[in-house]
Amino acid sequence: MSTSDTPGRPLHLAVALDGAGWHPAAWRDPGARPRELFSARYWTDLARTAERGLLDLLTIEDALGLQSGDHLSGAGRRTDRVQGRLDASLVAAFLAPTTSRIGLVPTVTTTHTEPFHVASALSTLDHDSHGRAGWRVQTSVRADEAAHFGRRTVPGIRREDLGTPAARELVAELFGEAADAVEVVRRLWDSWEDDAEIRDALTGRFVDRDRLHRVDFAGEHFGVAGPSIVPRPPQGQPLVVSLAHGYDPALLAARVGDVVFTTPHDADDAARVVAQVRAAEAAVGRTAPPLRILGDVVVVLEATERAARDRLARLDALDPLSSDAAVLATTPAGLADTLLSWRRAGLDGYRLRPAVLPTDLDAVVEGLVPELQARGAFRTAYGETTLRARFGLTRPVSRYAAGARVDAVTAFNPALSGATA
Repeated sequence: MSTSDTPGRPLHLAVALDGAGWHPAAWRDPGARPRELFSARYWTDLARTAERGLLDLLTIEDALGLQSGDHLSGAGRRTDRVQGRLDASLVAAFLAPTTSRIGLVPTVTTTHTEPFHVASALSTLDHDSHGRAGWRVQTSVRADEAAHFGRRTVPGIRREDLGTPAARELVAELFGEAADAVEVVRRLWDSWEDDAEIRDALTGRFVDRDRLHRVDFAGEHFGVAGPSIVPRPPQGQPLVVSLAHGYDPALLAARVGDVVFTTPHDADDAARVVAQVRAAEAAVGRTAPPLRILGDVVVVLEATERAARDRLARLDALDPLSSDAAVLATTPAGLADTLLSWRRAGLDGYRLRPAVLPTDLDAVVEGLVPELQARGAFRTAYGETTLRARFGLTRPVSRYAAGARVDAVTAFNPALSGATA
């Protein structure tokens, strides 16, 4: 594919980090580092590699329960897979001073988690990283995770019951709670105006109390007064992202998010996914900038197609991979062909899930990135310094500032959730 075949705008590229990699047998691969999974050095090495590749951001997976054979119900937990993980938001916090440009986006579950704590942690991360923080919003349908907290019961969903009325009702409840949680967090991020801190030792005034605001959120799931305990983040509003497999999660993304991860399986499916996201935006009356749509793919990269397929087959022989996203076992050039082909459907970029870490992340940085650069489809240096700016998003003013105008993502719309100001 020649450079003239690619659109002018560069692709967004993210990497999804999870343990030893996205393949369940990754930790048994010779290139993996299973003895270091819970060390700071392991995560720092991965982050620095991703930054060397000029990637937009990295996401860090997390959950409120141990990994299992079925991520929905928590049943069938296995002892031949990686168990346990470090807290994603804390991993991002210690990666911040070891990196300088890459976006840091931990997964934080809204179910069972207090939005006041989430707002404080992510504001702190944005300060720590000088404007590179984001939040991957996630819900939990697992009964075993609910049991860790004891405040509510969640019946759980079996895969075969996903389309039933009971399952849809539970998902709707959890998505409604997630929408409220994001709204509370966004209000708390705005609760300090940008010039609230005076720090004038001569007059003895550290803060202008008139520029700190109660958020006074009262909804079905939360009642939060505010203000935040953390001054306004450098980005004003850190990037909010979520994963959407279908129309209902696309509605959530359209209501509250900036970026949405999707799981197309071919070029035609990518067109369907993009149309679905745009329909969701229209359905909720979104007035914010359009969602940036990234496609998720699991990648196994080698010098030849045969070697990539063979390595995937060896991993599958140990423990077969079952994936919601397309699995692409190919060469860097072959992956570049596919990504640029699917892009014509309207995707803004991709979140790559390396099958084995660090092996496939190294191949992305050393093989895929130069291939895309040669085709004029990816940056050759970092430009923007904040994560919002990298996605073409302006820094919003606090909704509580005099004369502020905010959009339907950063301003609460009670019609979407049922809460009141």
